[in-house]
Amino acid sequence: MYKIGDKVVYPMHGAGVIESIEEKEILGVTQKYYVMKMPFGDMKVMIPMSNCDEIGIRDIIDNEEADKVLAAFKDLSLDFNLNWNKRYRENMLKIKSGDVYEVARVVKALMGREKEKGLSTGERKMLTNAKRILISELVLAKNVEQEEIEEMLV
Repeated sequence: MYKIGDKVVYPMHGAGVIESIEEKEILGVTQKYYVMKMPFGDMKVMIPMSNCDEIGIRDIIDNEEADKVLAAFKDLSLDFNLNWNKRYRENMLKIKSGDVYEVARVVKALMGREKEKGLSTGERKMLTNAKRILISELVLAKNVEQEEIEEMLV
């Protein structure tokens, strides 16, 4: 169970800080929710407390692990051999896994593909989402500004 102030990752949404715990009635069902504030933008996400394990909520990585992710990011190789449909499905599974290294792999691959061949609208949207997820966790883990992390990913 998490408490207010904990930094967590919500796969497919990114990392944030638990700002409050609230009880809400939604569709006739009353349950408790974590209210998570994202590090940039003014977005808040409500996470049902009863579903945290199923959803894959986890603690963010620490500063040392963030450094390892950034170092690994530079060394990731790119694989352009898959057809669009298969590549999209595999990238989506990597993002849904919530594993920061898998998300970094998707970001690196799509950034490389964008540079080499350009991206479809769907893949461009996926890149934007994956970058937001990756950057949100690295910003909180390293306690730096978004722009600093973005510069490290170039």
